[in-house]
Amino acid sequence: MASNLWSSAAGRDYPEAMIRADDPTAESGPARARALRLRPVRLGDEAAFHAAHEAMAADGFTFGLGLEPEQPWRDYVQALQDHRAGISLPADFVPATFLVADVADEIVGRTSIRHKLNSFLAREGGHIGYGVLPQFRRRGFATEILRQSLVIACAIGVDQVLVTCDDDNAGSVAVIERCGGRLESVIEISPGRPLLRRYWFAFS
Repeated sequence: MASNLWSSAAGRDYPEAMIRADDPTAESGPARARALRLRPVRLGDEAAFHAAHEAMAADGFTFGLGLEPEQPWRDYVQALQDHRAGISLPADFVPATFLVADVADEIVGRTSIRHKLNSFLAREGGHIGYGVLPQFRRRGFATEILRQSLVIACAIGVDQVLVTCDDDNAGSVAVIERCGGRLESVIEISPGRPLLRRYWFAFS
């Protein structure tokens, strides 16, 4: 993996500053993708966040991790902050940094960066789970979300990052490999499910 990916000064400033994608070390890409920022969820995000959650549910993807129906928005935002600090974690959860991907004050996706792995994550979930809203796909946002997520994972202190995707998901395969992921294995999770590709990023 190229060293410039995690040498960003903005990565060391997180969470006080949003990760900047337009620093001189950032990889080239579409101008709009380079404008993407990963940032914490805000109280003012409620309507846009719920809309994103519903849009991704149609794809079978959980946008708002741990979001419960009728849950007060302020409580959910606080829970995300608590979970980053390892406070009041639900069963089978690990400390994680949850961020939305913002382009010109519009939410285009999200990422969850797990600070450590449990047995499920070590086998198939990995350290980073990310997604892009359907209307914003094929614009380079997925690559930029993963690139910035790797910067943050390094800043958190994760030396090796596991990222996984289905073997038949050509788009995700391309994103992970574009960011420098090293394929370790392709495994069977269960009958009837696609094979799972396991990639590693080493920071040392």
